[in-house]
Amino acid sequence: MLKYTATKGIVLTDLLNLLKEQAAKLKRHTLTIYFAAKDPEMPLLPRLLAILIVAYALSPIDLIPDFIPIIGYLDDLVIVPLGLALVLRLTPQHIIETAKLRAEKEAEKPVNYYAAAVFVTIWLVLLVYLLSYLKQALGTH
Repeated sequence: MLKYTATKGIVLTDLLNLLKEQAAKLKRHTLTIYFAAKDPEMPLLPRLLAILIVAYALSPIDLIPDFIPIIGYLDDLVIVPLGLALVLRLTPQHIIETAKLRAEKEAEKPVNYYAAAVFVTIWLVLLVYLLSYLKQALGTH
């Protein structure tokens, strides 16, 4: 809950805590989309979009680092929800319902550090590829 004081308005720490809570909820909802993407009945376009959104939401690397006050959580509060909403609209309802049930069971399990390492590796490989591509495209040696 946000605290309001006559002299300070909304207390900044309360705002940051609220943003952190909302970002955490969004990341939990991505688990549902993850399981929906694994469903064999999932159409191709929503599956590809779901994979991208899940990879971004669960990746430890953000476009804007979370440690930057307020702005750091904006990508989690804008990109992820818009992507989730689009995937939900494009996905058949029965797939979403099945995925929600599975996500609820899986959400109680501990963090998988192996998966985090895989995401970091993927992002690093993509970064190296992008840098080498840019180096070639710009003609520098």
